[in-house]
Amino acid sequence: MSLPISPDVVAGNASSNPAVKTVWAQLLARPLALIGLFFVAVTVLGAVFAPWLTAFEPNEQMFDGLSIEGAPMPPGETFWLGTDLLGRDLLTRILYGARTSLIIGIAANGIALIIGTFVGVVAGYFRGWVGAVLMRFTDLMMAFPALLLAICLAAVFSPSLWIVAMVIALVYWVQTARVIFTQTSSLAEREFIDAERALGASTSRILLRHILPHLVPTIIVWGTLGISTTVLLEATLSFLGVGVQPPTASWGNIIFENQTYFQAAPWLVFFPGVAILALALGFNLVGDAMRDILDPTQRGRD
Repeated sequence: MSLPISPDVVAGNASSNPAVKTVWAQLLARPLALIGLFFVAVTVLGAVFAPWLTAFEPNEQMFDGLSIEGAPMPPGETFWLGTDLLGRDLLTRILYGARTSLIIGIAANGIALIIGTFVGVVAGYFRGWVGAVLMRFTDLMMAFPALLLAICLAAVFSPSLWIVAMVIALVYWVQTARVIFTQTSSLAEREFIDAERALGASTSRILLRHILPHLVPTIIVWGTLGISTTVLLEATLSFLGVGVQPPTASWGNIIFENQTYFQAAPWLVFFPGVAILALALGFNLVGDAMRDILDPTQRGRD
């Protein structure tokens, strides 16, 4: 995804560079964006206020959490979403699992954005052998299936919350690098960049004052959309047993632990699956809206 950005964005032209309040107002005016914001807000609030929203601990095994036959309890008055195979409250596990998904999603995506932006800007601005080496390395990384590469990296390192975040970042920076490289290459040939060079501006000044500000809309949009991808990959890795390890609550390992009860207790798979879907959909809807708002070629088409 590449966003064509007007050269007036960094020229201080207020008419083509909407203030944060204006962008926020446009975002709130879009019904689908409001739905996305609602899903994201509910997840964030649930993760932050988890200790106050539930009376149980995430790893607490309740005496009455299993039936006489030892089966999970269905949703009811005491356990709103039922219990899992160990007698733990499923709602509590999902709320604390939201923390895991958000931390990994935001951290992994942030690291991927930093790496991808750095590689893309350096390769796109300097080009020559530097750009060729960096982009051929990027192409090499893109040649590996992302999920397979993530599984291999996760298997090499001891899986933990921050290791999983780093593994996901090492897999997904390549998409950002390719997008940023394309835009930087185009910007480096623009007249105002040539004028800055003619005036004797340093490379750091050109990159920080003129190149990077043009890339901010793309970085924001790509970062918003990327969180949904990293959340889905984290859930996949945890489901496969190479992500966040039990007893730490994660939506992926909740499904993994309870998959044997898929038919007898479908709520154990359904509710965490809905949580994953809602968060990924929320960030996608917000990201799509941000793309339409920040991309000048999309304005006025709705």
